[in-house]
Amino acid sequence: MDFNIIGTDGSARRGIISTARGIINTPSFMPVGTLGTVKAMSQDELRDIGAEIILGNTYHLYLRPGLDVISQLGGLHGFMSWDRPILTDSGGFQVFSLSAFRKITPNGVQFKSPIDGSQHFIGPAEAMKIQGILGADIAMTFDECIPYPATHDYAEESVNLTTQWARKCRELQNPGQALFGIIQGGMYKDLRKKSTEEILEIGFDGYAVGGVSVGEPKEEMHEIIYFNGPLLPFEKPRYLMGIGDFVDMLNAVDAGFDMFDCIMPTSNARHGTLFTSFGRVSIKKTEFKYDKGPLDPECGCYTCRNYSRGYLRHLFQSREILAMRLNTMHNLYFYQDFFRKMRQAIAEGRFQAFKNHWYPVFDRSPVAEE
Repeated sequence: MDFNIIGTDGSARRGIISTARGIINTPSFMPVGTLGTVKAMSQDELRDIGAEIILGNTYHLYLRPGLDVISQLGGLHGFMSWDRPILTDSGGFQVFSLSAFRKITPNGVQFKSPIDGSQHFIGPAEAMKIQGILGADIAMTFDECIPYPATHDYAEESVNLTTQWARKCRELQNPGQALFGIIQGGMYKDLRKKSTEEILEIGFDGYAVGGVSVGEPKEEMHEIIYFNGPLLPFEKPRYLMGIGDFVDMLNAVDAGFDMFDCIMPTSNARHGTLFTSFGRVSIKKTEFKYDKGPLDPECGCYTCRNYSRGYLRHLFQSREILAMRLNTMHNLYFYQDFFRKMRQAIAEGRFQAFKNHWYPVFDRSPVAEE
């Protein structure tokens, strides 16, 4: 994997990640394909909207369908018929979400499967083995993601454990597979600095900041984003994990981050919330019942080119499967187009104007959280 920065505008960066399976223009948004599928989308449709990389998940794919199935069916790329890059999350966040069913040890995490109650163990060695079998182009180190709030002592213990696990993952890095180190530390700047220094000392192909968007106020999240971004090496990709809110992403690009992922576009689509050039739209509203116009007149996606708001509302109210598909096509296209426009703004030296335009459009809590 190579990373080249081809332009900057302040701290915002325009770059290209080159892999054996293709390039990734940055800043980049990765659609989430947790179980080997981006919900409601075919792989051809993902390519058509311009997705250059998708995200899979070590934890979920390990549990179902299982490594034996994926291995025998061509690795994750062959299994899901996707010929472009894949990044796999190591599963640390998913294990974090199972707080009632896990036990953390120095070597990894013992947990109970939410599928059938069976006992499993994943540590750095297991995470690297699984990601090797999956055949990801970019793998992630195994880390401990802590909740908000957390005490300084607990956060420091977590940083120490994350560093220990990162060192083991680096020793076991799979040949031909890029590996990103993950920085933790909660909302404590001294621990963020400590974690960054320790992960950088080990040395990775790229660096990710985890442990944000776990319940903290937006102000604290943004403070950590602006603090941690400049601590990362200029010449390496910077990945802010699990972030998909437009205001958060605009701040993160402003702080120098390059890569993002989130379920927001797909999850919101399935619940009838759509992102447009004039803000969020709840397609279920009665006001759209007789609306002949496209969802977003400025959007070039398949949904907006072919269907009216009235039809989209009807599909959603009728619980038709097509509603989820058309809504998802639109939201993911909107995200990819947003990032295309942002890259162009950086290249032309007008990122701040771009940010100032879009910030008020989306500067409120996501509809899905209401």
